[in-house]
Amino acid sequence: MLQRTVEVDMYVPENLLGNETVHLLLVNDGQDLAQMELERNLKALYSKWRIEPVIAVGIKAGEERLQEYGVAHRPDFKGRGGKADLYTGFVMGELLPFVQKQFGNAINGKKAFAGFSLGGLTAFDIAWHHSDVFDLVGVFSGSFWWRKKDLAKDYTDDDRILHEMVKQTSSKPDLRFWLMTGTEDETADRNQNFIIDSIDDTVDVIKELVKKGYQRPEEIFYYEMVGGKHNIPTWAEVLPKFLEWAFGR
Repeated sequence: MLQRTVEVDMYVPENLLGNETVHLLLVNDGQDLAQMELERNLKALYSKWRIEPVIAVGIKAGEERLQEYGVAHRPDFKGRGGKADLYTGFVMGELLPFVQKQFGNAINGKKAFAGFSLGGLTAFDIAWHHSDVFDLVGVFSGSFWWRKKDLAKDYTDDDRILHEMVKQTSSKPDLRFWLMTGTEDETADRNQNFIIDSIDDTVDVIKELVKKGYQRPEEIFYYEMVGGKHNIPTWAEVLPKFLEWAFGR
């Protein structure tokens, strides 16, 4: 599908007895999970009985990350995201069957898709269109600015691609959402309202979801981390919070 070898890291709980509820977590930008100490976080949460078993699959990005990530069939104003439909096809048609073959019926719980920055936008898009498969979405500092027009060319907030996608979807996909931003994610403030764009864009996604009928906090959880930045240390710090939200006992 992608015409490249896709590397994945799998984090599998130890000592499964076969009678547990086991969940599945797919994560974009899986190459960063070692730095985020996902394995240590999972073991710490297991040892405290905070979460149920989860098989986590980190999907490593390739050299064409900016083409493979994005919103399928809707490239941005620079043509980025042109292969997002192929990436979706890979996840649904190749990766999930491979995982199923590896673990069979062991995965019998919830299925979640998470990502950071542009990988978060992509996770949202794929889960949104495949809510028959996925139950949960986790987006860390999502690139919800993804837009059809350059800021310099009559841009309005209606040009944001994911917001438009949510608005245009007639159904209400059966999903729950965990969204986070950091107050120092960036400095850009295109409408000069003294709120950085990453917060504005994420809050506006939440507004669109609420219009669809999703309830807060049952179906939408939003975490704004004071001092949080657009980087791996910030996401590493909040990762356990997401894991507890998604797979808590």
